[in-house]
Amino acid sequence: MTSAGSDDTPQDPVDDKADDPVAGAPAGDGDAVATEDPTADERYGADSRLSPALIATLVAIPIMVIAGFIAFAALRPDAVNPVESYAADGSASADCTRLLEAVPQTFEGFGDKEISGDRATWPADGSGDDLTLRCGVTRPAELSPTSNLQEIHAAGQAGVQWFITDTVDGSGQAYVCVDHRPYVALWVPSNAGNGPITDISGLIDQTLDRGPLDFG
Repeated sequence: MTSAGSDDTPQDPVDDKADDPVAGAPAGDGDAVATEDPTADERYGADSRLSPALIATLVAIPIMVIAGFIAFAALRPDAVNPVESYAADGSASADCTRLLEAVPQTFEGFGDKEISGDRATWPADGSGDDLTLRCGVTRPAELSPTSNLQEIHAAGQAGVQWFITDTVDGSGQAYVCVDHRPYVALWVPSNAGNGPITDISGLIDQTLDRGPLDFG
């Protein structure tokens, strides 16, 4: 029995989501929740492409580096051969003439011998220094009883003593033969090896008179 005024008709349950327009509505492209950092565009710029000014800077830097190397190479002074500046003692004569004529016509890596005055020069085949011999230079002022001398022996010859007078890093060494007269100076480029000074030592011993070590 149903009492008056009452309604026993089943009622639909109340849908709590009906009043929630967000929860009940399907997600659309325009309703996506923003998760991006709003300051990103300020830091990196909205456009990720490099600016023309930055591109020009990146291109200019290597060009400036290359130009600097070229300028350095152009301004760098040519290698100095110390033997050219050694003083002559004025006594070189027939002895030096014989030596200059006796030394080899060429060495490996160098051109033919060129004789001028008191010197013989073998031009370098490449870009290195020339091999240079000067006969009749003065006694090295630095030569002393404690000097470190190098004795070089050519095949079948007595040893010849050399005093290193100059070293130029990356270029070569200058020597003076100190136990024969006249004194002989030799510039040996770093790429010449031991062949030239060994051969010339043998010819000095054959051609010039042996003399005592003079320590001044």
